[in-house]
Amino acid sequence: MSESEAADLSNKYVLQTAGFDARFPNTNQTRHCFQNYTDYFKCVAAKGEDFAPCKQFKRAYNSLCPNEWIAKWDEQRENGTFPASLEP
Repeated sequence: MSESEAADLSNKYVLQTAGFDARFPNTNQTRHCFQNYTDYFKCVAAKGEDFAPCKQFKRAYNSLCPNEWIAKWDEQRENGTFPASLEP
């Protein structure tokens, strides 16, 4: 791969991970994952999907949570059996 191709790819894709959250220092990130998932849907319910700060929650939970968990929680939300309130 030439340098110009590598530069083109780096301009197309930006890889980021969730930043530091003082609520979860040096702990298992499971709670951090779940909190970002619920915060995203609460934010969307309150402000709509196009509200930029909501997208940060989505990026964080996509970075921290296993895909299987996200799929399971999405299914639970659709069925009305999700174990947390998503009301703002």
